[in-house]
Amino acid sequence: MIYNILVTGGAGYLGSTMVPDLLAAGHKVTVLDNFMFKQTSLNHCAYHPNFSVVEGDIRVEKTMETLMKNVDVIIPLAALVGAPLCGLDPIGATTINHDAIELMLKLLSKDQIVLMPTTNSAYGTGDKDNYCNEESTLRPISQYAIEKVEIEKHLMDHPNAISFRLATVFGMSPRMRIDLLVNDFTYRAVNDHFVVLFESHFKRNFIHVRDVSRVFQHALNNHDTMKGEIYNVGLSDANVSKKELCEHIQKQIPEFIFIDEQVGKDPDQRNYIVSNEKIEATGFKQEFSLDRGICELIKGYTMIKNSRYGNV
Repeated sequence: MIYNILVTGGAGYLGSTMVPDLLAAGHKVTVLDNFMFKQTSLNHCAYHPNFSVVEGDIRVEKTMETLMKNVDVIIPLAALVGAPLCGLDPIGATTINHDAIELMLKLLSKDQIVLMPTTNSAYGTGDKDNYCNEESTLRPISQYAIEKVEIEKHLMDHPNAISFRLATVFGMSPRMRIDLLVNDFTYRAVNDHFVVLFESHFKRNFIHVRDVSRVFQHALNNHDTMKGEIYNVGLSDANVSKKELCEHIQKQIPEFIFIDEQVGKDPDQRNYIVSNEKIEATGFKQEFSLDRGICELIKGYTMIKNSRYGNV
């Protein structure tokens, strides 16, 4: 089925991979973004007759009401993502991550589909075995995780909603994020050849950005059987600790060195083994392994460097 889709924050890390995929599948896509990072990540979509773009703010009711009026599906990606960024602008984080989503939910009709990324960072340390599935108790600590949990509760009151609790995302994207864990450690391995770890035994789950795009399309194609549910989305064979992640990178960059020191603390104390059985039971199969993603990142970092204020 072909849909008319609104993607907020569509020029971001997830959106700039997802939007071209949606267009390739035949959907009509409108992107709303404020382009706060001055990104040009959707330039390659401008030629497409089914692509529209609006510069605007998801917190403005008139903007959202106008854009939502004639769409079948809303994919709300616009957010201040992660505890560090929310810590820099807590008021902006609340108005974007919480208040604007409440506004969107108020404007939704009962027939419109909403597919939303939330987060599995709210699992915290899991149970005594650090194991988590969709029924596990949530223990959010950071503002980012707390507000995502609150929004997910309201989201699931909508009859056509699906929530994806995403694992930590990795991989190359037109709007790149080097701060994500796999992306960050691989960047350090390529450029510095070492990293200092804290809480190196803490485990978390990972998922490639292209598999995130694929799971949203999977939900569009299987909406009738998947709606009204929450799904963890990660790699079942990538519940690994920070140290184990470094060992994966070291296999491809042998000169990479990692050292464990007491130099920091995860704001959400993420240390869990996440079950992805529920999403896999719907027929979804992840394509991009952790090792494949690391290989891709190594190639990508040949082309990009964080040297805006340096001469080399």
